[in-house]
Amino acid sequence: MSKIVDDLNSFVAYASTLDGDEKGEAQVFCDRLFRAFGHEGYKEAGATLEYRIKKTSSKGTSFADLIWKPRLLIEMKRGGEKLQLHVRQAFDYWVNAVPNRPRYVVLCNFNEFWIYDFDRQLDEPVDRVNLKELPKRYTAFNFLFPVERKPQFNNDRDEVSRQAADKMAELFKRLTRRLKHPVPREQAQRFVLQTVVAMFAEDIDLLPAGMIKGIVDDCLQNKQSSYDLFGGLFHQMNDPNFAKGGRFVGVRYFNGGLFSQINPIELTEFELDLIGNEAKGDQGAALKDWSKVNPAIFGTLFQQSMDAAERHAYGAHFTSEADIQRIVGPTIVKPWRERIDAATTMKQLTTLRRELAEFQVLDAACGSGNFLYVAFRELARLDQLILLRLKALVSHKEFQNQSKQLVAIRPLQFHGIDLDSFGVELAKVSLMIAKKLALDEAIDALAEDDAGEFTKGTGELAFHRDEALPLDNLDENIRCEDALFAKWPKVNAVIGNPPYQSKNKAQKEMEPGYLQKLRQHYPQIDGRSDYCVYWFRKTHDQLAEGQRAGLVGTNTIRQNYTREAGLDYITQNGGTITEAVSSMIWPGDAVVHVSIVNWVKGKQLGKKRLYIQEGNDQQSGWRHADFDKIGASLSFATDVTTAKRISANAQKGCYQGQTHGHEGFLLQPKEAEALLKLHPDYEQVLFPFLIGDDLLGGIPPKPSRFVIDFRELSLPEAQHFKLLLTRVQKMVLPDRQKAADEETARNKQIRAAVPGAKVNKHHANFLKHWWLLSYGRSDMLAVLSGLNRYIACVRVTKRPIFEFISTEISPNDSLQVFAYDDDYSFGLLQSNVHWAWFIERCSTMKADPRYTSNTVFDTFPWPQKPTTKAIEEVAKASRELRKCRNDMRAKRKQSLREIYRTLELPGANPLKDAHAALDQAVRNAYGMGKTIDPLAFLLALNRQLVEAERKGEAIQGPGLPASVKNRAPFISADCLTP
Repeated sequence: MSKIVDDLNSFVAYASTLDGDEKGEAQVFCDRLFRAFGHEGYKEAGATLEYRIKKTSSKGTSFADLIWKPRLLIEMKRGGEKLQLHVRQAFDYWVNAVPNRPRYVVLCNFNEFWIYDFDRQLDEPVDRVNLKELPKRYTAFNFLFPVERKPQFNNDRDEVSRQAADKMAELFKRLTRRLKHPVPREQAQRFVLQTVVAMFAEDIDLLPAGMIKGIVDDCLQNKQSSYDLFGGLFHQMNDPNFAKGGRFVGVRYFNGGLFSQINPIELTEFELDLIGNEAKGDQGAALKDWSKVNPAIFGTLFQQSMDAAERHAYGAHFTSEADIQRIVGPTIVKPWRERIDAATTMKQLTTLRRELAEFQVLDAACGSGNFLYVAFRELARLDQLILLRLKALVSHKEFQNQSKQLVAIRPLQFHGIDLDSFGVELAKVSLMIAKKLALDEAIDALAEDDAGEFTKGTGELAFHRDEALPLDNLDENIRCEDALFAKWPKVNAVIGNPPYQSKNKAQKEMEPGYLQKLRQHYPQIDGRSDYCVYWFRKTHDQLAEGQRAGLVGTNTIRQNYTREAGLDYITQNGGTITEAVSSMIWPGDAVVHVSIVNWVKGKQLGKKRLYIQEGNDQQSGWRHADFDKIGASLSFATDVTTAKRISANAQKGCYQGQTHGHEGFLLQPKEAEALLKLHPDYEQVLFPFLIGDDLLGGIPPKPSRFVIDFRELSLPEAQHFKLLLTRVQKMVLPDRQKAADEETARNKQIRAAVPGAKVNKHHANFLKHWWLLSYGRSDMLAVLSGLNRYIACVRVTKRPIFEFISTEISPNDSLQVFAYDDDYSFGLLQSNVHWAWFIERCSTMKADPRYTSNTVFDTFPWPQKPTTKAIEEVAKASRELRKCRNDMRAKRKQSLREIYRTLELPGANPLKDAHAALDQAVRNAYGMGKTIDPLAFLLALNRQLVEAERKGEAIQGPGLPASVKNRAPFISADCLTP
């Protein structure tokens, strides 16, 4: 026998002597468990007992029994305690155990272990292990060894769900893509869903066992007709009259919704194999244990049965259960749980149960119904909690009276809207199945073997099991409509994950005229906003006082136009953000960064919790903080969303680089240099062209290509540069002609759909001047023409790296250009004061900050009356910083990007010292003390300057202050040259 088995046998023998006292024995139990897995003890392993976790309300702090980051959280309960009643508590601990959140959570009552991996599977533990089984089942705890191993779980519902979903998705694809007689999409959808319900039903005791496999066997082995057999089963499932004989005796009535229309299909042998051929090595879907299939399978099925292009057009994204809980928990569960916990009498509890039974929930972008399914399950669990509280308060007779309806929650309390017909049908199926699963869970939770009041197998329970059928007809509840134009039902809470697309993608992917209709219907929403903002706005307008909502949006929901149309509107019109995620990576195929917002229409006292996922690590990257108020920018810093445009800033100085628009304008350096040698005058229209990666990644940094820029030359004038014009004519003109023709055709369709609609004419304008860059930025070039150098930074960047660029180099639109040549202006822009403002006022590209001149530069207040000494100190510090960088680059042969990565490492670093000196000099120029919050200071200054401009008073704008009479000492010579 191995040492691990010996050690675990010893642990089991010791643990069996304990009384199961949660307070007195949990710690020694955990310590002995760690010793059994090869540690000297929990402390030596690095675990912590009674780990402090701040609650998400104002009620103080909770303590998890043990945390061993980033692997394990253990929550102990008294011996024999029903662990299913404490899953929510364990989940809340896990959510807030950041940073380095543990991967696994173990609930234990001294007799059994329930193991959870909430990122993969929320509804059920991935394994259940009895104490006495531990020596044989220890591989489920492989994560507990000093050197972590991959655990082997027996209840990985996620894997079973994916396998079953793959089979049914493949069946759907095969049916619709037959070479001969392909099945119409809608018919294939309905047949697949009817089959899925039947497979679920036979594994959760709603259909006789083995029904589907028996049909497949008869079709494959006895050559019977699948058209007849599946058609007969589905017809019987839709018949209120039970079969008195024949194959379908025992099949009960399901409903008149999904099974109201039966269109059987004669399946091929391969299609039958996908459903249930045991003879094939890869088992069919019917041979899976569907009682272990998570209803989130329908989300997966929905996603996999659509091709990638279609999913993107709808903005559809798969959502995990753990992420759904970030909305369902704060918006639905937490408020109800607080009310239930506060109830102390039978009257209060029965009143709450009646209210719970009438609580209505809407997902206006329901997709396959995952949000609605989780909401149903959580409301059903709240209902169980009320019954358990009643059971402890009232007599057995009174409890039997109160529990005649074992589950008060009904699918008809849930409403959904979606444009995709398949998603709508999937959502109905999810809720139909949720009813049966909730009933089974309630029976398990209320069973009392010792008292015999509610024992499995009694006639009383058999009666309750019969409540599962017939399934509700949800045709009126889950509707296939465009939610933005449909009338929403009156509900108590709105949840969901609306589709998200940027304005530009929406123009390309939506049907002609749709955006025009949308803007006519919602004229108050800026047309540049992300698509999801329409759901936020409409949701808030639908809520009554005291009602709640929780939605997922792209992280642009907290930025600029989208924030102003959505979260600003919500917070300025009676909404209070109660809990939110500022930014996180949304799991699934779509690599998007999202924000999650839960809010109430009205006030809510107490602290509000804000989360953020930093970097790409799903576990360790999380942090959170509590605030009296969460602002519309979902920021952990001072909320500066109210800052306004300063006219002096907006007049000139900050520009986006040139957008060439077509590769035909670009040349490799060798090709350009050869042309310039033959035609020196081509230097008038052929320029080195700098992109962001050249600036940050080049060793040394220099332009990697040239651009043909005819500036504002007319076509006849451009003829002088014949070789270049011919190149552009050959490469660019045909594509611009094609794009313009397509735009004209699309505009015709738009105007046919929406007479008088405003249409885009970008490509027509590009064609009109086909020899010119798409956006040559002539205003920028005019300003730069009077300078020898300008300041630039990469527009989308993780680090604040500014550099002087020679005006002989043209900036690509990946660069943000600042038309200043002095060292003082450079110092202000490179300082952490400006970076702090940039981070809070910018937009983002995925998770990376993006410099937006109108929100960042135009609102950034410059020092108003810096002393001459302070100005000189900033200029000197900026020169020394650049010298430090240049010396490091020359010595180390590294790029700017590589040099700045050293700032992330501990230890002495001359670059850190140079930045610190500059930052202090800039603070001195503002008159900003060391302890002053720069954002609060800048916001107050912004308001002061805006008010001064309103009164007609002069202010100090960007650049060298007016007090500097001699600019020469502030204009050094260093810059990036061609």
